[in-house]
Parts: sequence; structure tokens; C-alpha cells
Amino acid sequence: METEDIKPWLFEIEPLEGESLSHFLGRFRRANDLTPSGLGQAAELGGAIAYGGALPIARWEKFRFNPPPSRQQLESLAKVVGVDADRLEQMLPPTGVRMNLEPIRLCAACYVESPCHKIEWQFKETQGCQHHSLSLLSECPNCGARFKVPALWVDGWCHRCFTLFAEMANRQKTY
Repeated sequence: METEDIKPWLFEIEPLEGESLSHFLGRFRRANDLTPSGLGQAAELGGAIAYGGALPIARWEKFRFNPPPSRQQLESLAKVVGVDADRLEQMLPPTGVRMNLEPIRLCAACYVESPCHKIEWQFKETQGCQHHSLSLLSECPNCGARFKVPALWVDGWCHRCFTLFAEMANRQKTY
């Protein structure tokens, strides 16, 4: 058997409803034991990127979408992660919607229902959770640590004091 007949395989990860690209990329990378640059290079080495160069995964995980991902970049990423480019585009802010890069925000009540970071939480216009009528958290209510970028959310808890996001829901205020 020749080496070109051997196709590399990756575990496919299903995106969650409303999930941010940052959170999805982190979940995909962990499932496949990839670094941000490794995922970007996987697209390049797999021939998915026609224009050359690795995808800026680390920038996207930090919500740095200036310039926004091109259609060609989304299609290249789609080939690697096994998710349709249109579905990846839904994980980005809509055209014209401004983003808060920091602080990372969370509705713990939503996280209990669907354990992922929602892209809408980072929109500048978002003041609170529309579904639960709760203010968004930008730091752990137990220790005050700011949340890390969603790509680094592994177990759904504060990286400093290990308080579960689910336990933070009772500390959110109504808005």
C-alpha cells in the first residue's frame, strides 16, 4: 500500500446550537489532540487550502475576526472538521454585529442546558440572557477570576477555584 492511499482520520465533533466558533474549535482540537497551529496546518497539509498557509485558528479562538474568515477559509476548515461551511458561518457574528473580545461572558443557566459557549454572549448589544432574563457573568462569582476563552473550557468550571459553571447559575442576577 502506498502512503497516498492512507487517509488521515479525525474524530468528528457535532456543533451545538448557538455554539461559538471558539468553543467548537477547542472541543474539536481536544478530541483530536491538536494545537491551534496543528489544526491550521492539518488543513494546509491535507490540501484543503488552495491559497497556501495555515488557518489562523488561534486568532479565531480569541474572537479576532478582523478580517472575518473568508468563504474559502471556512470551506477549508469545513473539509478538516467535517462540518458544512454554512454551519461554521453560523458560529460567527453576523455581518455588522460588533463583538466584545473581553471579557468572556457566560450564562450559567444556559450552560446547564447546553454545555457550550454561545456566540451571542459576546455581542456588544447583548446585555443579558434573553432566554433566562439573567445578567451574563464575566467572572467567577466565587473567586473573581475572569473566564478564559471558550476554546480552553474543558470541564465547565472556573480554571482557578474549580467552581462548576452550573453552580454559578444561582449567583446570576435578573436583568
